[in-house]
Amino acid sequence: MKELRLAALRDPVAHLAFLETYEDAVGRPDSFWQERAAGAAEGVLERQQIVVEAPDGRWVGSVVVLVEEAGEKGALGGVNEERQAHLVAVYVRPEARGQGLTEWLFAYALDWAWEVAGVERVRLFVHSRNARAEGFYRKMGFVPTGETLPVEGDPTARELEFVLKRP
Repeated sequence: MKELRLAALRDPVAHLAFLETYEDAVGRPDSFWQERAAGAAEGVLERQQIVVEAPDGRWVGSVVVLVEEAGEKGALGGVNEERQAHLVAVYVRPEARGQGLTEWLFAYALDWAWEVAGVERVRLFVHSRNARAEGFYRKMGFVPTGETLPVEGDPTARELEFVLKRP
């Protein structure tokens, strides 16, 4: 998990895609990574990490699904009106892109959100300057809500909320 996350944070668009930096993450102790892995393991219903593993055993991509309960304070500052899932930490290594892995990750994450977590709505945020990611999310059926969040440290940038309702 640690190695894949550090690779993601070295990606040329990491500054648009992730809310932490490589410099912050690389210094975290092993206990942090162990707790992070345990908190998103099989059988956990509040958070799930879906991983694509290459034949050699190396992780080549992942997405994390966070379940947000109705009544909890949401990312936009208000209270969540309904139980929903929030997709974060989407990453596929450059050498594994273009093979359908991201589509597979999303299909699996959405299936887990609908069938295991039992949510009716899945959301994600995308940086306003990350056109490639936005295009992919639209292709997967996500639509913008019109809600935005400021990007910390960049008053000219916004995170755009996209949602997908259960089919």
